[in-house]
Amino acid sequence: MSGGLAWKVNRLRCMGPAEIGHRLARSLAMRAERWGLASESIPAPDLAQRARPWIALDPAVDPAPYVQAAERIAAGRLDVFALEDAYLGRPPRWNRDPKTGIEAALEFGKELDYRDPSRVGDIKYLWEPNRHLQLVTLAQAYRLTGEAKHGVALRTQLESWFDACPWRFGPNWSSSLECGLRLVNWALAWQLVGGVDSTLFAGPDGDRFRARWLESVYQHAQFVCGHLSLHSSANNHLIGELAGVHAAALAWPHWPRSRQWLELSRALLEREALLQNAPDGVNREQAVSYQQFELDLLLLPMLAARAQGEDFSAAYQARIEAMLEYVASIMDAGGHVPMFGDADDGCAVRLDPRDSLCRFRSLLATGAIVFGRGDFKAKAGALDDKTRWLVGPGADRAFEALDASRVVLPVRRAFPEGGYYILGCDYETPREIRLVADAGPLGYREIAAHGHADALSFTLCVGGDEFLVDPGTYAYHTEGEWRAYFRGTSAHNTVRVDGMDQSQSGGNFMWLRKARACCERWSSSGVRDTFEGWHDGYRGLADPVTHRRRIVLDKVARTIAIDDGLEMAGTHDVEIFFHCHEECTVRPFEGGVELARGDRAIRLCWPDADGAQVRLLEGSLDPIAGWVSRRFDRKHPAVTLAWKARLTANHLLRTTITC
Repeated sequence: MSGGLAWKVNRLRCMGPAEIGHRLARSLAMRAERWGLASESIPAPDLAQRARPWIALDPAVDPAPYVQAAERIAAGRLDVFALEDAYLGRPPRWNRDPKTGIEAALEFGKELDYRDPSRVGDIKYLWEPNRHLQLVTLAQAYRLTGEAKHGVALRTQLESWFDACPWRFGPNWSSSLECGLRLVNWALAWQLVGGVDSTLFAGPDGDRFRARWLESVYQHAQFVCGHLSLHSSANNHLIGELAGVHAAALAWPHWPRSRQWLELSRALLEREALLQNAPDGVNREQAVSYQQFELDLLLLPMLAARAQGEDFSAAYQARIEAMLEYVASIMDAGGHVPMFGDADDGCAVRLDPRDSLCRFRSLLATGAIVFGRGDFKAKAGALDDKTRWLVGPGADRAFEALDASRVVLPVRRAFPEGGYYILGCDYETPREIRLVADAGPLGYREIAAHGHADALSFTLCVGGDEFLVDPGTYAYHTEGEWRAYFRGTSAHNTVRVDGMDQSQSGGNFMWLRKARACCERWSSSGVRDTFEGWHDGYRGLADPVTHRRRIVLDKVARTIAIDDGLEMAGTHDVEIFFHCHEECTVRPFEGGVELARGDRAIRLCWPDADGAQVRLLEGSLDPIAGWVSRRFDRKHPAVTLAWKARLTANHLLRTTITC
């Protein structure tokens, strides 16, 4: 069975009757769209209807980095994932994957198989420039300096996009999410250049440009509303689509349909914010990168609504605040956040073009002002430009007014709905120990698209330095072997049995059999933290195996005991993996290893079992092991410690770590 056919078969296995019916109806509607039977005329916009902007210039913003970034963009150059300073063309070739050079055909977008790299290349690389985050940078440079060249560059790129990407045709009309994110960034750029009355729209040519932009806005919003991800992809995709429609409704209130867009998007955002994020603040996709992605897409509509004198419900706002609490709690003293689950460097908006911006700290800085939280301020550390643009003049004064001197950190220690637990001591000091244990679900909804097979894994940071890490993601649609490795069990600090993943993959974004994990006990005192959990990922073996893990931190001795219990009757190959930070120096000693970073070191002692073997794998290709991916499509060698033994009947394996 071919890969594409296998994906479709597995996809059908995950669908319920409602989704199958929905997809059949959408298939008929798409055919009507394809042949022009469902087209509607675009009404003339009523430009007397004005919007209040929700993006504002703060005098504290330094124009220099924006001008520098804008000049690169105007020259056709952009960083796209692993491609640094990629040349996209002048104007950019919008339907071309800059990584492979493959130009996607202008076929009907919703029937184009964007999963086929022979037809579109690496779709992530093609889509990224088409989200138009860089157009916001051009608009910021124009707003900051008043120099016409930045406005001209923005207009040139947009007009070339309209020419290259006709409505409904090509890869940029194949995903509603991509259209939604484009609307979000268009709304910001529109406001920054001055809205309806911008000098970019002066004269007959400017008037034609404005009319063309408004026409595409209407087409985008209608397209997204007609292709919402309402079933198994009702995850961050749906949130992004709704955020785009909401932005369109408020930035361009020029049609009667705008009010319908607003009512639809607001009602569904209210619903999805609570469905997709647990009450304890953990995003149900079990992927920290998507936590920050969704936070932007939930915060922006809230801030936009406030600018219109309205607001989202208290429940919606409380859920955002809880999501920020989770981020603040798992972030160590050095500002590091575990890379649980998928990560694709997804960014809804940039607003600060510098690579130095930490998206998580920026979110906490924004949250500190929006919710009046001194603890968020303490974790953010400083105010950033993205927050200044969102909050507007007075952001620095509001941030400084927050009292962070008496806050207690971490904000929370246990996230039972999300399944994460923090063991540690001496928080926010050079002696900090912070271990984050994972007993959460595999992922969200039927396909659990962005989850990893990482039940009972953990990360460990000491003194603000990462020592044992989640290695990240690396690949999505391409390089299937690497995609399978990074989301598999052996790429996490947990136990693997008989060389199998805890959960069974059905494709790059699908799991067929899902391990269930649970925390049975969590306790914390001044001297000891204890976590106990289990999962059933190996209960389906001919001889069923249950994995139980108990982690105890002795805060006085600064030792961590990890007890892995294997409940089984027969004989199995059992492996335990520990993934070291890429800067760790590993020094073996009798019975264990020392991991050193600079002047700080920890010691890890192996379990005692007859015939056990230990391998130190670094940058290995056979088997794939010993890698860390900090950015999408980038990986670096890093030591993986792999302990293995063939065991019969029940066993208890103890690993000890001294910090």
